[in-house]
Amino acid sequence: MAACSFRRSIASQLSKVLDLPPEKLIKSISAVPVSKKRRVADFQLSIASVTEDSSSDCLAQDLNLQAQKLAERLKCDAVVSEISTGPGTLNFTINRELLAKTVLQQVLKDGSEYGVRSELFSTVPRQKVVIEFSSPNIAKKFHIGHLRSTIVGNFIANLKVALGHEVTRINYLGDWGMQFGLLGVGFQRFGNKEKLKFSPLQHLFEVYVQINKTAEDENTKKLAKDFFRKLEEHDEQTLSLWKQFRDFSIEEYIRVYKRLGVHFDEYSGESFYQEKSQEVLKMLEDKGLLQKTIKGTGIVDLSEEKDLSTFSTVMRSDGTSLYITRDLAAAIDRMNKHSWDTMIYVTDKSQSNHFQHLFQILKLMGYDWAERCQHVSFGLVQGMKTRRGEVIFLEDVLNEVRSRMLQNMASSKTTKKIDDPVETAEKVGLAALIIQDFRGLLSSDYQFSWDRALQSRGDTGVFLQYTHARLHSLEQMHGNEQLTDVNVACLQEPDAIAVLQHLLRYDEVLYRSSQDLQPKHIVSYLLTLSHLAAVAHKTLPVKGSTPDLAQARLCLFQAARLVLANGMKLLGITPVTQM
Repeated sequence: MAACSFRRSIASQLSKVLDLPPEKLIKSISAVPVSKKRRVADFQLSIASVTEDSSSDCLAQDLNLQAQKLAERLKCDAVVSEISTGPGTLNFTINRELLAKTVLQQVLKDGSEYGVRSELFSTVPRQKVVIEFSSPNIAKKFHIGHLRSTIVGNFIANLKVALGHEVTRINYLGDWGMQFGLLGVGFQRFGNKEKLKFSPLQHLFEVYVQINKTAEDENTKKLAKDFFRKLEEHDEQTLSLWKQFRDFSIEEYIRVYKRLGVHFDEYSGESFYQEKSQEVLKMLEDKGLLQKTIKGTGIVDLSEEKDLSTFSTVMRSDGTSLYITRDLAAAIDRMNKHSWDTMIYVTDKSQSNHFQHLFQILKLMGYDWAERCQHVSFGLVQGMKTRRGEVIFLEDVLNEVRSRMLQNMASSKTTKKIDDPVETAEKVGLAALIIQDFRGLLSSDYQFSWDRALQSRGDTGVFLQYTHARLHSLEQMHGNEQLTDVNVACLQEPDAIAVLQHLLRYDEVLYRSSQDLQPKHIVSYLLTLSHLAAVAHKTLPVKGSTPDLAQARLCLFQAARLVLANGMKLLGITPVTQM
């Protein structure tokens, strides 16, 4: 990684002067974000991070004085061409020719590995990671919360895979429970085998809505209870109908997820843990953790004082399991099956309590690995409607975003004739959805707006796609030859330097996202990259320049496009080459 060699070089000089190991210093040297207003140095060392006296009463002016003293003891060399001080910082400017050469060589050599090979990740152990995400309920709405879980989980999985971890993606379906009694009765009354085969999600939803109208009716209640009891007793006919509901639904989910660019290694579900959750109840009882209330329900005391001030209900009065009991069984089962290092659940923040309880119970049961379980939660999205009304199926959202994007493309003056407008509209539209969702902290709620998401100017997914397509056609136009032996030392203009400096920071941004699992760091990095590339595209023409300069600039734009594409793919976006 280009940045690594520069950081290492600065650290080795500092280590001699400060008498500290270079390893300790590397983490304190960071690339400086590009500024629109002024020329900035390339790297910065925060003085506070390396002074022995790290107490907070170290005054600002002391730090500035220390920075100045330290600067006087350092010399410029073949790598560093200038050393200056800022408020509590030391700033290093890299030799301009070396900067261009090292960064561009590295990006073009590493390709899709650029950034992830950085030594920032060298201390991070490779792990086995299980991620549970998406997890819709069969026969119920695929609401916007499921969509968020799907794209966030997919991003985390992509990032972990890119960093060399072994990832198992699990979709934990709501495929069991009393509602299947109701659904079974509904299907016997209103169901249609043909419709079930051709559009299972929609048909089961319609059947469920219809039968729900009579759900309070004593007769329906009794039939539903009977149907579910038969399911639990593994009655062949009942089970075979339920299996069709599940199998046809999964087939359709796979097809729709494919449009989103998402796949799963395992379609699990609550149904898998019916028997195993009974074993969990037995374990809880054996460990003396299961208490019975007067009503006969089973609870686990989670309070510090053991006074039941917080508890979790794990069993109904008739002895059947609840959602959390099945989750306990699933967690234990996955540990046995995958022996993972980290397990991540991606759901909305209204389930935070549920997961706190889940992890606490696992700990009480003696499973120390409960500390390696993690709930990545996200906020709620308001106001996502399609032209047909509220969102019921994921497919509705995908069709809506595609048709709106097609319309925008048709009415735009800049749209060229493209080979597959429908496919392109879908990829650009998805980029718009994902960027709108990932711009802020995951935990914050936001108001969804089609118009804002699909704007072609400004900080949107459409703008990222547009930039990628433009840079791609620039390469096509000027012969797609392999750029070797290009002398990039001539890239000295401020707009070229700004792109180079930004490319230098990519590994730090990936590192930040890998630490807190927030996509927003990558999003804002890519938006800035696109803005910088757009400016450079205007001021640094390839056409009409001398052959050497044209080659060097092409090299710069190609590197920008590669990094843009890498970052987009991590976020779950497929870059388009025409628009």
